[in-house]
Order: sequence, then C-alpha cells, then structure tokens
Amino acid sequence: MTPAQVLTTPEANLLIDHLRLLHGPVMFHQSGGCCDGSSPMCYPLGEFMLGDSDHFLGTAHGANFYMSESQFEYWKHTQLLLDVVPGRGGMFSLENGEGVRFLIRSRVFTDVEIDELRMANLI
Repeated sequence: MTPAQVLTTPEANLLIDHLRLLHGPVMFHQSGGCCDGSSPMCYPLGEFMLGDSDHFLGTAHGANFYMSESQFEYWKHTQLLLDVVPGRGGMFSLENGEGVRFLIRSRVFTDVEIDELRMANLI
C-alpha cells in the first residue's frame, strides 16, 4: 500500500465538515503562489476549473485535492498535512471569513515511501 500524499488534522476535518454544510461538496487546489501565496484553497466542487496540468494527489477528508504539475514537481517528495490555524483564509477560499485558514504542513517521504510511490507511478 502506498503512503497517502495528503493527510488531514482533526481540526481540518471539522472545518471541511462545516464548509460542506454551508456550501455542499468541496474540493482543494494547492495554489501556486499567485494572489494568496501558496495556500491550500477550498472551493465548492466544480467551481474551480482544473487544467490538463493539474495533478490529483488524493482526498482530504473525502474532498479531492489537486496541485498544478509544476508545483507538484517541487512537492512530490513530501507528504502534505492539511491543518487549520487562526487567521484569514485565502481571498477566494471558502474558509475566508471563518476566522481560521487552511495551512499545509509537510514532511519528506522516506526512501522506502518514495520507492513505493514510484512503483505505483504516483511520482
């Protein structure tokens, strides 16, 4: 079994559940550094136009999580942990105005995990 490329904290799960109650199904896209830096952005499912170069990383508490292929090249050796901290969410992200924002923490995969991901053609 390959290691998950995206994990969530209990706090992130609670916020995702709250946003689903308000907006229905949601999805995530890891921003590439434009207007909101490199923040994980949460959108209503289907309201963010994915491109051919967007890479599916897995699910975050049941919500699809994507990243641009160019950004993925920098992050593919890390496991992402979607967390929540106090602050203001990204301008277009659904948690904006909730008093908290999503944040990505990461750790580098071990050599064994990288080999497993390569064998599964995930990196």
